[in-house]
Amino acid sequence: MDRLAGMEAFARAVETGSFSAAGDLLGLSPQAVGKQVRLLEEHLGVRLIHRTTRRQSLTEAGRDLYERVRVILAEVEAAEAVAARSQAVPRGQIRVNAPVTFGAYDLARALPAYLAAYPQVDVELTLSDRKADLIEEGYEVIFRVGPPAGNGLIARPLRPMDFALCAAPSYLAARGAPRAPADLRQHECLGFAYMATGDQWRFVGPEGPETVEVSYRLLVNNGQALLTAALAGLGLLLQPTALVRDAVAAGHLVPVLPDHRPVSRPMHLLYAPDRRITPKLRSFIDFALARFAGPAPAE
Repeated sequence: MDRLAGMEAFARAVETGSFSAAGDLLGLSPQAVGKQVRLLEEHLGVRLIHRTTRRQSLTEAGRDLYERVRVILAEVEAAEAVAARSQAVPRGQIRVNAPVTFGAYDLARALPAYLAAYPQVDVELTLSDRKADLIEEGYEVIFRVGPPAGNGLIARPLRPMDFALCAAPSYLAARGAPRAPADLRQHECLGFAYMATGDQWRFVGPEGPETVEVSYRLLVNNGQALLTAALAGLGLLLQPTALVRDAVAAGHLVPVLPDHRPVSRPMHLLYAPDRRITPKLRSFIDFALARFAGPAPAE
């Protein structure tokens, strides 16, 4: 039997004076209340309530038990209240997965504000350009570049990821600057192994969309390594704007084909559907949407 349920049924029957009134209080039928009390009596091996067709009264054992049960139920209610209050405040660790460049250059810069706002939350951030599995790998939220897969996860749209095409001044001085996307076929291009379009670079220019197939002398699975190669003058770099922003501002890289904008890619925030999202997850979702779903901050 559920001893706690039996104790509560017994206590409410004592306090209200009948199984019927106790049932109204507990949302049970009088018969269900009576059954709970009988099971409690059988478990304890004593009669707790004298019952007749007209009235009920406590036995001596019933009076002793009721005084103790009152304390027990009060402690249970207090414990539940403490648990409810703890759930109302975001706390605990949240596991997050994000693409390397976005995580290192955008998300990591925003996290201090989140951690300051929620001092009882810890963030475990994993950066990876492969598609992580939220359920299998135990993440609570994932930032993903590209269209969301139909895997049953909730996908909240974020700002698209913008890209920039640039090169070191030393490379452009030696090879010249391309004037149109088609010229890229005659240039050294630095390839990203996880590029969704492979060796096809896509642009939107004055005459509309344009795609050019390039060849790679260097293919790397890490954007920071490609940035290092571009700074050394090895070739043309097509990577997220966040990765090259500081190098361009410092003059170490120069934008190429300024009239042709590289096609951006959609981004989404993914998390599992749950009717009762924990406060820590809700706080992180709200933070991410406020920071990355609206207009980009001014440069």
